[in-house]
Amino acid sequence: MSTALSPELRSKIENTIRGLTIDAVEAAGIGHLGAPMGLARPVFQLWDRHLRFDPSDPTWPLRDRFVLSAGHASMLIYSLLNLFEYALPLTEIQRFRQLHSKTPGHPEHGETPGVEVTTGPLGQGFGHAVGMALAGKLARSRFGRGGEGPGHHFVYVVASDGDLMEGITYESASLAGHLKLDNLVVLYDDNKVTIDGPTRLTFSENVRARFEAQGWHVQEVDGEDVAGLDRALEAARAATGRPSILVLKTTIGYGSPWAGQSKAHGGPFGAENVKATKAKLGIPLEPLFHVADEVRAYCKERAGAKRFERMLADEKLAAWRSANADAAASWQRVRDRALPADLTEQLVAGLDAKSAATRAHSGTVIGRIAAAAPGLLIGGSADLAGSNNTNIPNGGTVGQGDDPFAGSIVNFGVREHAMGAITNGIALDGTFAPYCGTFLVFSDYMRPSVRLAALMKARSVFVFTHDSIFVGEDGPTHQPIEHVDALRAIPGLVVFRPADGVETALAWSYALKDARGPVAFALTRQALPVLKRECAFDARDVLRGAYKVRDPRGRPDVVLVATGSEVAVACDAATLLAESGIAARVVSAPSLELLREQGDAYVRSLLEPGVPAVAVEAGRGQALRALIGPSGLVIGMDGFGASASYQALAKHFGFVGDSVAAKVRTFLGR
Repeated sequence: MSTALSPELRSKIENTIRGLTIDAVEAAGIGHLGAPMGLARPVFQLWDRHLRFDPSDPTWPLRDRFVLSAGHASMLIYSLLNLFEYALPLTEIQRFRQLHSKTPGHPEHGETPGVEVTTGPLGQGFGHAVGMALAGKLARSRFGRGGEGPGHHFVYVVASDGDLMEGITYESASLAGHLKLDNLVVLYDDNKVTIDGPTRLTFSENVRARFEAQGWHVQEVDGEDVAGLDRALEAARAATGRPSILVLKTTIGYGSPWAGQSKAHGGPFGAENVKATKAKLGIPLEPLFHVADEVRAYCKERAGAKRFERMLADEKLAAWRSANADAAASWQRVRDRALPADLTEQLVAGLDAKSAATRAHSGTVIGRIAAAAPGLLIGGSADLAGSNNTNIPNGGTVGQGDDPFAGSIVNFGVREHAMGAITNGIALDGTFAPYCGTFLVFSDYMRPSVRLAALMKARSVFVFTHDSIFVGEDGPTHQPIEHVDALRAIPGLVVFRPADGVETALAWSYALKDARGPVAFALTRQALPVLKRECAFDARDVLRGAYKVRDPRGRPDVVLVATGSEVAVACDAATLLAESGIAARVVSAPSLELLREQGDAYVRSLLEPGVPAVAVEAGRGQALRALIGPSGLVIGMDGFGASASYQALAKHFGFVGDSVAAKVRTFLGR
């Protein structure tokens, strides 16, 4: 028989969350107290009575998603995970913010069971949640039948004033409203306080009007009114055709002497305030990290009820599988990322004889992937699809037609900030293989999301085109110089700058088959010549990160290492150097990250000790410095480019064969 949740027991559970928060922050000597204390009631109610999950299986595909966009309130989710019997014991809460604990300062996906998204940079959780909600709608459209099957879950987000102030939230909310993502519910912690003081110092907009203007269903709720919260959540789930936001009126630092004040944002409280707070809330001073038996018993029973609900949901899923074998097989195939054994060969076919921009090669490859693995790819561009070549042939556009989620092409609009986060959210959902595209120079707008993708090992693909000064007439504002190096500096991100169609196809093959995290492509605007490989070559050599394109007989006098459009330039320079009696080896290095995985022996086979090395890249090129050594020569960019045709820029900045050859001769003193 289910234990009744009396007002006294509810209060004790909520104060247990507050007490665990206080003790954890005091033990760590640092942390955020205010939001978990203010949100204890509404978020516990969400978890207890509305959120669908199985604590024994945090990756259950039918679960609702809970995203703590206000990641500084991490003790809120850690307390709930512990109480609801996730694999997060109390000893981990006692180690809050300590090295190698499962309770880091901000929640980290992959580190803590039950954490869906790494959050902390404000607004990012909100944006990622939009991607998760979109993935759910896409899955329901493709595979659901008769109201059953996958994709019928909700995505719940807890967001703060800071989340709503960040620009990424405006972009994400705008697209969510446009796409009518009615499986998305945001709980906005409207406590009127930020770190520097009351929100009236900086934030006076009408939040209701803002979200209503973006097509959202908006309700205002007293965070302490349980019945009102239940009604609002039920209404949010019933609000078809609109995402929902609940404006929760809460008190930061609830129950403490600092309640309602900005200093309640962070802690620790200190001994006297801890004593006063615990006395007011009825929390025992000792033992620390106290969880009463009746609290444990209630949460244990509710965790069991959640598992039972999962069993019933799985029974319905099994019936759906039986009645819809084709849809079920398609869903499983997409989730398993089942790919043809000869996918790489399919992607490469014919591209070794075709002169084109690598952005065009990428577009060809996207079409081939869509044909080889139907339903797998979801992607689009920030209003640059024609330039980025990111459209899927006959893929259909999300948000259009009788079934707005039947398509595979996402028109993100001019929203790079949101686009990166939404792409990550789709990846974290675990069903589709997402990608997005924009000009490389705008990767700056997306950098926080790209960095989080690497931190979470999310398998997002970022297609960056117009990769160098050869953007041309648009001028230096649109000509990326430092951007490839900046992407290479992100740990865990594999960057490809391919030199032709073969390298582009292998980059895509790697992203789909082998990647353990995000992949970024830097692709050309201008057409590149067919790369003539004079050395023995297998297409999979590309996945070693670098390989020999041409090599003289005997020991070379110099090694030219180049990437992307400059590989052909290096080959031209090698021909001219040979006429001067200088034997040059040319190495294409499409991915420095993959090259580092090969080990020193392989690197030495390309760049022999004692042989001078020159790197050529139409950008800063400083990441190549580690490869060629301190005595090598980098032929790159020191400025920001200029406005002219790409042919004129190549000649002016010295990225043509005779200019490179001349610089090499000077470098060698010959």
